[in-house]
Amino acid sequence: MAVLNTFERIRALPFAYQTLLGLYLCERMLPNYELFHQVTGFGDPAPLRGALNALWDWSWQPSKAKVNVGRWQEKVDEVTPSEHGHDMLGVYPAMDACTALSTLLQGLLDKESSYLVDVAKVSQASVAKFLELTEGAELSAEARQQLLREHELTQYEIDVQQALVSYLETVAPTAAQPSQTMVQQMRAMLAEEGCSNIGVSLAD
Repeated sequence: MAVLNTFERIRALPFAYQTLLGLYLCERMLPNYELFHQVTGFGDPAPLRGALNALWDWSWQPSKAKVNVGRWQEKVDEVTPSEHGHDMLGVYPAMDACTALSTLLQGLLDKESSYLVDVAKVSQASVAKFLELTEGAELSAEARQQLLREHELTQYEIDVQQALVSYLETVAPTAAQPSQTMVQQMRAMLAEEGCSNIGVSLAD
């Protein structure tokens, strides 16, 4: 039997648990935006933080917590930076953090799981872009590809996603809807991890 890759395993999860995975990945990209904001003064992390908080609460009590997903998406889009006018490396991880969250929100608006799989793809691609522009900037194409395959940040991103999927595959059969305790555990896991997908400390 063929071994499913990470994205195939995400597709196989129930929608509610795909949402949790997307939330976790968006949350760990937020420090990249916060650091960019601190350095440049551009934008505002508050809409991203607010959207994530609202969605975490909604994820375990969807019938009680009302979330205006479309309005949150508008707020995120309003503070999304553009590479034009920002001549610095940090703009790309900041853009990716916004793209990932907007993609998650679109998936919830459309109730379409492909967007939630795309969140994982955005997070992996963000790591690759960061490495290409830093350590890989002066390398040949072949050496750059090797760097992207073997770098510890690449491996760590894959490991985090696979560990998350494994955890959700274990808990999903036990409950149709995530519980408050489960959500609290995942947020505690984030705090314990302590860094973003490109290694920015949550405390920075």
